[in-house]
Amino acid sequence: MSATAHEAPTLDVSGTSRIPLTRLTRVELRKLADTRASRWLLIAIALITAAIIVIFFLVAERSDRTFGNFMGATATPQGFLLPVLGILLVTSEWSQRTALVTFTLMPVRGRVLAAKVIAALIAGLAAILLAIAVAAVATVAGGADNAWADVGIDDFAKFGLLQISGVLQGLAFGLLFLNSAAAIVVFFVLPTAFSIVAGLWGALRDAAPWVDLGTAQQPLFGGVDLSAEQWWQVVTSTLIWVVLPFVIGLIRVLRAEVK
Repeated sequence: MSATAHEAPTLDVSGTSRIPLTRLTRVELRKLADTRASRWLLIAIALITAAIIVIFFLVAERSDRTFGNFMGATATPQGFLLPVLGILLVTSEWSQRTALVTFTLMPVRGRVLAAKVIAALIAGLAAILLAIAVAAVATVAGGADNAWADVGIDDFAKFGLLQISGVLQGLAFGLLFLNSAAAIVVFFVLPTAFSIVAGLWGALRDAAPWVDLGTAQQPLFGGVDLSAEQWWQVVTSTLIWVVLPFVIGLIRVLRAEVK
């Protein structure tokens, strides 16, 4: 019997095209609604956004029912909920123990993480468009004089920057901790604790706009034109609270043993 008769059969996949990033992104978008927590979070984002605008519509004076005010009312609830969505997009893989299946079907982890980032950005953009649409309807119904005054492209850009940076920060904390509870607690507690310490410690108070993301982003909520220094403060604080944890978390996921 020849030696070749004992060789195990092999499957040649060298000619198989790799999974496109668009398909991976669709899979990650579907995962946003696969778990009960993520599904209810998506519903909560939509309902709370609409509810906040309705409440503001009912309690505000007619002159205050402007598009800018309606948009500002949605910034806070979405700013709390969208980062949680980014966290769950990452941590659900590890808490539900589906990461092993994911990285077996797609061994190139970087492509999976790229798809998660794109999916998070799409979800954030959808939330922004929802807020704009509901705010526009409320503005028309409000009947305020000059309701659309002082609304420009830069205002939409600032609102989008706030929400997208929140989603990416949540994604970064999810990558860093790979645990939903730990990531959510640290995400909310650490910046708050830093702000309290900065308020009590004079030396740190002066540096807060450069190292505290919430302080640096505060002018974006006011709809005012930021100075060059204020934009640099947004950049430096974003590097500390978004880019740095994202890079560390990315390295961790790329090297982590999947169990």
